Amino acid sequence: MTPVQTTKMSNFRWVICGLLFLATTINYMDRQVLSLTWKDFIAPDFHWTDSDYGTITGMFSLFYAIANLFAGKFIDWMGTKKGYLIAIFVWSIGACLHAACGWAALGLAGGSITALTTISVWLFLSCRLILAVGEAGNFPAAIKATAEYFPKKDRAFSTSIFNSGASVGALAAPASIPLLARAWGWEMAFIIIGALGFIWMGLWMWLYEKPAQNKRVNQAELNYIEQDNDIAEAQNRDQVKEEKTIPFFKCFTFKQTWAFLVGKFMTDGVWWFFLFWAPAYFSDQYGYTSDSTMGILLIFTLYAIVTVVSIGGGYLPTYFVEKKGMNPYLGRMRAMLIFACFPVLGLFAQPLGAISPWWPAILIGLLGAGHQAWSANLFSTIGDMFPKSTIGTIVGLGTMAGGIGSMSINLGSGKFFDWAAAQGGSFQFFGFEGKPAAYMVVFCICAVAYLIGWFIMKTLVPKYKPITVED
Repeated sequence: MTPVQTTKMSNFRWVICGLLFLATTINYMDRQVLSLTWKDFIAPDFHWTDSDYGTITGMFSLFYAIANLFAGKFIDWMGTKKGYLIAIFVWSIGACLHAACGWAALGLAGGSITALTTISVWLFLSCRLILAVGEAGNFPAAIKATAEYFPKKDRAFSTSIFNSGASVGALAAPASIPLLARAWGWEMAFIIIGALGFIWMGLWMWLYEKPAQNKRVNQAELNYIEQDNDIAEAQNRDQVKEEKTIPFFKCFTFKQTWAFLVGKFMTDGVWWFFLFWAPAYFSDQYGYTSDSTMGILLIFTLYAIVTVVSIGGGYLPTYFVEKKGMNPYLGRMRAMLIFACFPVLGLFAQPLGAISPWWPAILIGLLGAGHQAWSANLFSTIGDMFPKSTIGTIVGLGTMAGGIGSMSINLGSGKFFDWAAAQGGSFQFFGFEGKPAAYMVVFCICAVAYLIGWFIMKTLVPKYKPITVED
């Protein structure tokens, strides 16, 4: 026997997977600090209105969308180790700089409340830009590291592990950030959570090298990681080389492209709205501040439901394909129609909130779970329809469309909430007055957005029709 056969395989690839999980968790927590502190801690200092906060969150969505168009190419250019280090350094700097916005705004405002509000908004916008640019690198860098450390058959599982960091971050954020803000001030909440990224950088520099150069990966594990580099793959290389990329502007001539863009535009904003506004909603409507025990439990419950229920989202299309004999696209669209019905529950969140705030937490959680399942399948439709050489381009376009949709609903909601609050009893909707009526309007829009998006997609691409690149 050779030494490779008799040597027990190391499992260092799972350490790398753990680092990717930690980075994704930190990424999500850094993003959430503002939404969990603005209403009860930051707004009183700078006299922010809902419009001010809506502008900040809306522009962050746009910044993030634009940055995603270039993040993948940047990571490919810099390499996994350097690219990931730069990405998390940038977003950690951006996260920590939020703390300086208060000190800088007070110094520049010169005692004017109006100037204080305006300057603070612009300073926070600048920090959100830096945060968005850095955070855009997380997913492409993590996917690239996964491809380097795992054979094809294990990549879906390892990706699901590191991607679960988003759910863990969503659960950890409400349980920690408001308490940090109450104990040491909202500035320290940004600094402490942002500093986690720098700790991660130290671990990454210490532990990460490509498998072939990493002393912690023995030959047996390296052989396992590189098992796809066989004769069959070599035979396929010519086919891969022959596959041409669809020119950028030609992508817009396909209905399949527009179907994906519509799906992202109509639904991404719903997820970002609840991500950014849920803490303020429970504070506004029920008086539970983000640092109160009840406020923490409500947000924690909401995201716990999202995490648990959305797990089944990946299985349903498989059931339709394997058990019902549908083609992948038809099975996926059938599953997406079911998931598009989940957000309809949002129609009852505001009315049932009169009974108990737990009802909105539960129903919004189910809405969010439906979104996560919908989103996972929406991304998969790209692989059903487009050649591999063009998937990155279509994903970038879709991310941009989703960012525009998110910017619209967040910016628009902020201005709408302020207007409705000023109108008071003169603005009514479904039995609600003033700002509660405005929340009801936005919930109604969110409730039907997925069904409208699904029907438009189905109209554009009624049946499975993959795109082939002609010579």
